[in-house]
Amino acid sequence: MSTSYIPPEFRWTNDNDACCRCKRCIKQCGWGALRWENRVVADQHKCVGCHRCEVFCPESCITVLPNPTYYRPNANWTLRHRKNVYRQAESGGVLLTGMGADQDFPVLFDSLFLDACQVTNPSIDPLREPMELRTYLGRKPEQVEVEVAADGRVSLKTQLAPNYQLAFPIIFSPMSYGSISLTAQKSLAMAAEELGILWNTGEGGLHEQVKPYAHCAIVQCASGRFGVNIEYLNSGAAVEIKIGQGAKPGIGGHLPGEKVTADVSTTRMIPIGSDAISPAPQHDIYSIEDLRQLIFALKEAVDYRKPVGVKIAAVHNVAAIASGIVRAGADYIYLDGVRGGTGAAPSVIRDNLGIPIEIAIAAVDQRLREEGIRNQASIIAAGSIRSSADMAKAIALGADVVAVGTAALLSLGCTLCQKCYTGRCSWGITTQDPELTRRIDPVWGAERVANLVQAWAAELEEMLGAMGVNAVESLRGSRERLRAVGLDDQTLAILGVKPAGVGA
Repeated sequence: MSTSYIPPEFRWTNDNDACCRCKRCIKQCGWGALRWENRVVADQHKCVGCHRCEVFCPESCITVLPNPTYYRPNANWTLRHRKNVYRQAESGGVLLTGMGADQDFPVLFDSLFLDACQVTNPSIDPLREPMELRTYLGRKPEQVEVEVAADGRVSLKTQLAPNYQLAFPIIFSPMSYGSISLTAQKSLAMAAEELGILWNTGEGGLHEQVKPYAHCAIVQCASGRFGVNIEYLNSGAAVEIKIGQGAKPGIGGHLPGEKVTADVSTTRMIPIGSDAISPAPQHDIYSIEDLRQLIFALKEAVDYRKPVGVKIAAVHNVAAIASGIVRAGADYIYLDGVRGGTGAAPSVIRDNLGIPIEIAIAAVDQRLREEGIRNQASIIAAGSIRSSADMAKAIALGADVVAVGTAALLSLGCTLCQKCYTGRCSWGITTQDPELTRRIDPVWGAERVANLVQAWAAELEEMLGAMGVNAVESLRGSRERLRAVGLDDQTLAILGVKPAGVGA
């Protein structure tokens, strides 16, 4: 028997009286869910709710809604659990998913509120007074020494470690060519260059078409070493060792062979059509001493001219891990929280491993401060930064910079259908199908992504002004500017934040 016990997740309907028979919806569907039989007919089981057909219908006669199929309520065996059992009984396989966790986890950002000035401490008008959002990514000295020449000129005597200047305290998260389309990656790269920030190659190497934007790229060195060579390392603005990812801590990556096209194979330096498997561990790293060796090997490779950072998933012992990474010589730590996005991950891993990014930021920042090494590395925070408010709160908790991935993809049209791993994205974002990828014009995409970042930057200036500070540096790690509502005492203690209503 091949009958599935799982009803369609979505119900596709079309107003046939209003339909102009243009068949545009059939062309727009990347899932093959629609066909023509004297009218548009849907295979409801194939619809993933991406809404592309609905958006592009010229008569607005298409509606895609959740299927109202009734299941007997059960507080323990939720609809999600039952469907997962049905799927695994049919397939016998691990259930995959894309994007970040969609469970109803508490979002601590939503329980945190920023301080604001009133009478004795006046606010600042960001429209009429300068606001400084520049941020420097990299190791900072404990002190600086200067020397004064006979003619009175002052020069810096202290030799500074390499730092990268960001116009805004925000970068784009690692998303590899292969997991996303070249047109989507090029959109991010072009936007980063325009904005004066960084994008991240992910673990997929550097395609020829994005090499002109390598000067503002973080080039990643992951366990698979895809596309990694000396030219690649020296082409970027910074180098990043990927140890873990928030959506799948402790496991490796897998790019299915059907997404490994000729271009992807050339870029990743693997055969066409072969699965790109990233091992869970990096087989040259089994201790903090091994990690130190790799950090300094990469620093040697780039002649100590670029910051070298380490990306880790936010896990229970993250503060101690971060301390070891800084002492091993990393110039920055990239923390990826449990709500972070992904192109593909087992849903059981994504939804059950790791800790929230808010907790990780505060714990790491506090540990590094207590050990007197906070200046030795910048902190990048990622894992579902949804707005400028999340960005401001992450910085107040202790981050130097935030990284956004899902928000950037949303700006390109993503509707969070969570089917990235199939390679059939109708929006042209997480696919290598040339008919689908050409739906993104990189110039158009770069404009939308840049608009998003510029809007968040303007809002950050407004929030800084409301708090009476004119530089984002003054907010970094200033947890006194935060108050919490509805959080328990233990969480407040870890965050280092007081409850609302408590003064200085």
